[in-house]
Amino acid sequence: MPRGKRRAADTISNNMDHGQPKRARTSYTSIPTQQSSRRHIRSEDGFNQKRCMAWFQEYTTPDEPETLGPDGMEKFCEDIGVEPENIVMLVLAYKMGATQMGFFSQQEWLKGLTELDCDSAAKMVVKLDYLRSILNDPNSFKSIYRYAYDFAKDSDQRCMDILTAKAMLQLLLGKHWPLYPQFAQFLEQSKYKAINKDQWCNILEFSRTISIDLSNYDIDGAWPVMLDEFVEWLRLQRSQVTSTTGSS
Repeated sequence: MPRGKRRAADTISNNMDHGQPKRARTSYTSIPTQQSSRRHIRSEDGFNQKRCMAWFQEYTTPDEPETLGPDGMEKFCEDIGVEPENIVMLVLAYKMGATQMGFFSQQEWLKGLTELDCDSAAKMVVKLDYLRSILNDPNSFKSIYRYAYDFAKDSDQRCMDILTAKAMLQLLLGKHWPLYPQFAQFLEQSKYKAINKDQWCNILEFSRTISIDLSNYDIDGAWPVMLDEFVEWLRLQRSQVTSTTGSS
């Protein structure tokens, strides 16, 4: 999933050019870990809540001991061998019921990893294929797709900004929807600066039901205006290509 935005308190530490004091950042190398003993935890060992919480604390700081933030998220992803932008991280966030992209609370961590029976990086690595397989179920994918909207948008905004929307659509539909490249191009040149939830949900429905040649698209259907405009735009693009090809 796209990297989460750092909280306001964290951005202060990056403003040295503006003369603001830089908050000392805790070095993860200075936090005691259980990496050496964790190598001996086998994937078949039973779940241990205490061990799970100790693992969580490897990614937090003394300032925010109950929150795993962007720095900790990068370290967590490194430990389990995936990029933060990998879609499996979105599935994991969904399992945790995480409410903000780039952050896991202690409660969310415990909820999700108890369900997954994971209390170590070794066990999580084993679970990655299972998490990816969840996306193969159409109903589960729809639930994750809808979850992604509220998860990725700014909590104080009603709509998702267009840059975040394009990144999330690329993550979720880029490999599976043949018309995604054209839709992304349409958004790039359109007037839209944000996407609301109704539009978001209908984009998935459109991608699942409308054929590549758009022959089954009903302009009088209950589609959002955005998708009416996309169809009109794409048909115009195709007609221009056909006209240019014919004249040559």
